[in-house]
Order: sequence, then C-alpha cells, then structure tokens
Amino acid sequence: MTYTIKEIAASLGAEAFGDVDLSITGVAEPAMAGASDLALAMKPDFAKGLPDGKAQAAMLWQGSDWQALGLKAALVAPRPRFAMAGLSAMMDPGQGFDSGIHPSAVVDPAAILGADVSVGPLAVISAGAVIGDGSVIGPHCFIGAEAVLGQGCFLREGVKIGARVTIGDRFIAQPGASVGGDGFSFVTPEESNIEKVRDSLGDAGDAKAQSYARIHSLGSVLIGDDVELGANACIDRGTVRDTRIGNGVKFDNLAQIGHNVEIGNDCLICAQVGIAGSTRIGHNVVLGGQTGVSDNLFIGDHVITGGATKVLANVPAGRVMLGYPAMKMETHIEVYKGLRRLPRLFRDVAKLQKAVSKPDGND
Repeated sequence: MTYTIKEIAASLGAEAFGDVDLSITGVAEPAMAGASDLALAMKPDFAKGLPDGKAQAAMLWQGSDWQALGLKAALVAPRPRFAMAGLSAMMDPGQGFDSGIHPSAVVDPAAILGADVSVGPLAVISAGAVIGDGSVIGPHCFIGAEAVLGQGCFLREGVKIGARVTIGDRFIAQPGASVGGDGFSFVTPEESNIEKVRDSLGDAGDAKAQSYARIHSLGSVLIGDDVELGANACIDRGTVRDTRIGNGVKFDNLAQIGHNVEIGNDCLICAQVGIAGSTRIGHNVVLGGQTGVSDNLFIGDHVITGGATKVLANVPAGRVMLGYPAMKMETHIEVYKGLRRLPRLFRDVAKLQKAVSKPDGND
C-alpha cells in the first residue's frame, strides 16, 4: 500500500507540510524508520530518534519545527494519538485471508451467508446460522446453530461462537476468543460449605464432602455493535436470561465474563479481568488489568478501577477505585502510605516501651 502525504492528511483531517507528494509505504518508530516510512514522532522525546533512522517524513506534534528536524515533509494532527487510529487502519496489511469459501470449510446448507462473506480453511458454520454481509470467518472458526453475526464482522483464527448467540455489526474477535460457553453454575443437594462461608463471613461450620450438579445454561449472549474481543477472552451464556454486552465495548486478552453479566456501552475491559455472574456494569466503565468483580454487584457509569483491584461491593457512578478490597483510590493511597510507615512505628513503640519500663536506665 502506497499513499502520498497529501492523501494521508486528507484521510486523517491533518495538516500537511513540505513535499506533500512524497510516497509513504509504511509507518515506523523514528529510529527504525526507512526512507519510505512515516516516522511516528508525536512527542519531542520521540523525535530524538529521528537522526538514527532514515525517515523523510514524520507525524509530529502541534507547533513542532519539522524543517529543523531535517524532514522533507510532515503531518500534524490536533490529537496525534487519535490520528493513529485512522493511520493504522490505512496501513494495516491484514491477515492474508482469501476471499470466498475455502473448499475445506463446512457450511451447513441451512446456514445463511450474506454478500461477500469469506470463510477460511476448516471453519464450521452450523445450521440456521446467519452471517452478515462482508464478514470474515477465519480459519478453524466455529459458528453454532442459529447464531447471528452482523455485517462487517471479523473473526480471527480459532474463534468459537456458540449456538443462538446474537452479535451486532463490525464485531472483531482475536484468536481463540469464545462466546457462548456455558456459565459456571453448580449446586449441591444441601446447603454448600461455600454458602455457609458467605453467610458467616468465614465459618464453614461442620464442613463435609459434597458433590455438585450442573445447572444448564438456557440463556444466550447478546452483543451490540462495534465490540472487540481479545485473544482467549470468554463470554459465558446466561443461565435463563441472556448475558448482555452493549455497543462499543472493548475486551482485552484473557478477560472472563460470567453468566448473566450485563455491560453497558463503550466500556474498556482490560487483560485478565474477571466479572462474576449477574453483575451489572454501567456505561463508559474502565476495569484495569486483573480487576476482579464479585457476583451480583452493580458498578455505576464512568467508574475506573486500577490494576488488580478486587471489587466486593457496589460502586457508585464516577468513582476511581483501587486495592483489595476496592476503596477510593485516594483512600487506598493513604492506607498504603500508612502501611509503609508501620515498621518505623513499631520501632518507635518498642523504644518507647523500653524507655517506660526502664526510666532510670537500670534493671
């Protein structure tokens, strides 16, 4: 793919300077850029690497002196990192998947495929499944019976979509992602040891051996538009009602979403986040990496959790949380400062005890 500086600027809504007819075939970090690459020097610190590379053009920050940097051309966007979204889309060479239906794919005659759908090698599309126009089903993917995918979906290698799952337009799933596995729902004939501990907050009582019976997942998963699911991330189907994911939600790798969970629009669910069953998440929530959320909770709109936060109670809208158990970030920081001071406090108390017990210095 080759674009001129002028074409890139027009696509991104950026300003172009210098030789706007200069051809660009790729993007690179400044120190590694070749002569036909656009160097990504969006901060002064990044621009320090330009002399080590061969870039003739760069994307720069507002107010930069591109000529002083020895460049032939430059692009300047109001928000360079946002411009990266469009730039990366232009320069993405894709995965090399062929168009059409591969001969080794298994497509049930009762499946409905829209126009320009691509189905990769060894993919399986089950009876009654509906695939929207322009969607790409990558190699080794599985689409269950009566599942529905909207238009422009893109499933990378080995993605699994369970029966009766419904997904909106422009869904992207990275390798190994799974939607529609059964929820983790098991029950014992009598009150379980776990239930006793939850009621008593620590006392298991007269614990005894127990076996578990599975509760089947009769619900499904309903996903909105413009959702992206990271590699090996999993969304479980509901027990009776559907697990629901709003529009624009982005999941990182290895996220686990339990049965009956509801997530609002435009949330960021980072790597290794786990959300237990029947919890409701508001809109524009950000759950930092390794955040754990207990079951049957509510997290309000615009909540942010720091990495490894463990949410054990409801969180009102707008809170920034950190720690185990989760608390307001500023409170957690004060608690942590106090924790760091404990060794010194213990030493001071020991000295004080010694002084009190031996006021004259004699035994």
